[in-house]
Amino acid sequence: MLSDTINQEVTSHSDSEVVSLRGSSGSLKVRGSSSSVQSLLQSYSSSLRKPRGLGRSLSSYLNHTARLEIVHEDVKMSSDGESDPASSSDGVQSPVRVRLRNKKISTEDINKRLSLPADIRLPDGYLEKFNLIGPALFEQPISRRLRRVSLSEIGFGKLETYIKLDKLGEGTYATVYKGRSKLTDNLVALKEIRLEHEEGAPCTAIREVSLLKDLKHANIVTLHDIIHTQKSLTLVFEYLDKDLKQYLDDCGNTIHVHNVKLFLFQLLRGLSYCHRRKVLHRDLKPQNLLINERGELKLADFGLARAKSIPTKTYSNEVVTLWYRPPDILLGSTDYSTHIDMWGVGCIFYEMVTGRPLFPGSTVEEELHFIFKLLGTPTEQSWPGISSNEEFVTYNFPQYSAERLSNHTPRLSSEGVELLSKFLQFEGKKRISADVSVHHPYFSNLGNRVMSLPDTTSIFSLTEIQLEKETMSVFKMNAFCKSQV
Repeated sequence: MLSDTINQEVTSHSDSEVVSLRGSSGSLKVRGSSSSVQSLLQSYSSSLRKPRGLGRSLSSYLNHTARLEIVHEDVKMSSDGESDPASSSDGVQSPVRVRLRNKKISTEDINKRLSLPADIRLPDGYLEKFNLIGPALFEQPISRRLRRVSLSEIGFGKLETYIKLDKLGEGTYATVYKGRSKLTDNLVALKEIRLEHEEGAPCTAIREVSLLKDLKHANIVTLHDIIHTQKSLTLVFEYLDKDLKQYLDDCGNTIHVHNVKLFLFQLLRGLSYCHRRKVLHRDLKPQNLLINERGELKLADFGLARAKSIPTKTYSNEVVTLWYRPPDILLGSTDYSTHIDMWGVGCIFYEMVTGRPLFPGSTVEEELHFIFKLLGTPTEQSWPGISSNEEFVTYNFPQYSAERLSNHTPRLSSEGVELLSKFLQFEGKKRISADVSVHHPYFSNLGNRVMSLPDTTSIFSLTEIQLEKETMSVFKMNAFCKSQV
């Protein structure tokens, strides 16, 4: 909602372009004054609180623009909701202007003009203010600066707009709270990132903001607002009830096989959207897949994500949680692309079907040992070049033969087993892509309509797509019964 107003200078096309190491703590800081994220965020947040060069409220700003008597005819709207410049007329009353003078501005008009959600609650007196002096805003192209003024007066970019409810979790850099927006009365997730004075914003926050502002998809979590203060950077996300790990726990690690298919399809759908835009998630795991009561699954936590704009061999191999990290990365490869995510998809697919992690290693060596024990120890025939990999040679793994995946996934159909095997390929280039996998026969019973939905439309908008009721685990059932007493 506000993410489109972030300065376009923030990019993440290259690790070396965006950030430079500072100290041994592992946190990163942006180089250069013009592209400094600290400068960017301070400029962005200050423009919300008190826009530079304006120094006045929306009322005075609009009064000022009204006095300019600017007239635009044939106003054209661009794709981002802002108007393209139009020609002016000397001494001629614009029919557009006459109509606007006689038209009473509604909440819907403001929502459409500022690209706001339909359920937003405007502050008291805001609509009246627009009807007194607002036509000036609708007569001329709306600039980014004017839009920020308007959004700020509504309440965006301000901590007091959101109410903290419960603490959901805490990590190295951030604490996540369940909250409520005073603007819509909807629940939100508040990701509060602590800012160290000397270190600046963590690279994870930089990447998450710069990538999510451009990712608009039904299966990717929505970034609603950004609030920057001297001590913290707060990202306001849509709220979803639980993550996939919690969902597994709630149903006793036995997800209905139909729901497994729906969750996997949504994961691949969101991932396909990312990969088409050369965005790698690089940290797929059940904890980073959020699910709401409707059954909508959304990709979240893009802190390790990055954009791959050109071929490069400079990526880090310290990515992806160990259990979901592919063997080529475990063996030191830094030359990878979108296929890095597809191995994790296979691991998550298996975990949804069986209720247990596929390769739960505690070290890199143990992780590889688990992988080779199931899929067979690679040879030059199964993985060309593996015999010259120094790390592989050093580990000196036993010569395991590959086991049948179907023996480990009795609830999975033959089509499902085949798809799983296509995810779990040693070589990244041999793994099936997200774009191709959504058309796999495993999903054929979902129908044709689900394959052609617009990016921002949920699969549950189709009447034929419904989540099956899960069997509640004994633990959850006991807790539920106690809550009813």
